[in-house]
Amino acid sequence: MADNLERTLMWRGRPEDRDPGDILRRVYDALKEKGYNPVDQIVGYLLSGDPTYITSHNGARNLIRRVERDVLLEELVRAYLERTPVAR
Repeated sequence: MADNLERTLMWRGRPEDRDPGDILRRVYDALKEKGYNPVDQIVGYLLSGDPTYITSHNGARNLIRRVERDVLLEELVRAYLERTPVAR
């Protein structure tokens, strides 16, 4: 029993709660379900950092706050560039 008190446990959460792409999709879906324009709301959040742009429906507000905004922006740029040819 004493050995258990010396160990440090780590909580990793569920994989889908750490993937920025999955988080963006889940937040997008929650916003759409509530009748908001998801793109406008997510952009508002990314520009301002104000979580009230994101609905609390389905835990979307708490979910998006688990990932830093710069990581979300990187995910968006990466996804866009992978799907869109870039002029060279």
